[in-house]
Amino acid sequence: MTGRNQTLVLEFLLLGLPIKSEYQNLFYALFLAMYVTTVLGNLLIIVLICLDPHLHTPMYLFLSNLSFSDLCFCSVTMPKFLQNMQSQNLSIPYAGCLTQMYFFLFCGDLEDFLLVAMAYDRYVAICFPLHYTTVMSPRLCLFLVVLPWILTTFHAMLHTLLMARLHFCADNVIPHFFCDLSALLKLSCSDTRVNELVIFFVGGFIIVIPFLLIIMSYARIVSSILKVPSAKGICKAFSTCGSHLTVVSLFYGTIIGLYLCPSANNSTVKDTVMSMMYTVVTPMLNPFIYSLRNRDMKGALRRVFCRKKIHFSL
Repeated sequence: MTGRNQTLVLEFLLLGLPIKSEYQNLFYALFLAMYVTTVLGNLLIIVLICLDPHLHTPMYLFLSNLSFSDLCFCSVTMPKFLQNMQSQNLSIPYAGCLTQMYFFLFCGDLEDFLLVAMAYDRYVAICFPLHYTTVMSPRLCLFLVVLPWILTTFHAMLHTLLMARLHFCADNVIPHFFCDLSALLKLSCSDTRVNELVIFFVGGFIIVIPFLLIIMSYARIVSSILKVPSAKGICKAFSTCGSHLTVVSLFYGTIIGLYLCPSANNSTVKDTVMSMMYTVVTPMLNPFIYSLRNRDMKGALRRVFCRKKIHFSL
């Protein structure tokens, strides 16, 4: 990080969102409410799945891991962002910035792979219902959960180590609310071609291939649904995977809009707002999508509360 004509960068400055001072408290309350909702909602899903034996199925195993991923994904960026909104100190240490980038990539990639596992689970459940318990064996479910954790650990570590080898000169201002990978590369005064090649090839594998697998799974699901003669069967099948499709649309829609369809003027404000959508809004909406529209989750909530009432009455 040092050099003869270079300044040692010990910290970065996170500019955050361009919010006028008179609206600062209003937006702080809004983002704080969103963060608290995200934490409580995802914790509720994890606790319900752990406590209710009726939810000990492959789909809810993946869902509990997705909720944990969303909980961590939001917690990587929001606490620091909220702190910066209430203080004049916008700095984050160099090591803290790389740590935040690592966990941001880890949680984002983990959600990416878990969405694929959930799509495969719905594909087997709808297209091969009689063989579901045989195909989705405990060994396969464990593999589909452990593999994403291993892959995302190495992928996030790869980008973090490549970033650590770069030099940073005098400019240490990040026009973002977290240490984004692309924003850090723009600040570096080193040759970033290796980093960019890794982002292109490995990042393409991490984002594009899972997205294509999800599209293929739901194409087969739709094809299978259309063969069902009864309207009731069609409605039931669509309702089963409707929540998952909503999450996929929210997650990939914002990522594609941000990275694959960049604006002509390369607006940092637009990039920041789009990042806020998939890092804050999507994790907040997931509990509502899965709990309020899901009879199993509602039933689990009733059973847990009834159990608690009986316990206290005794």
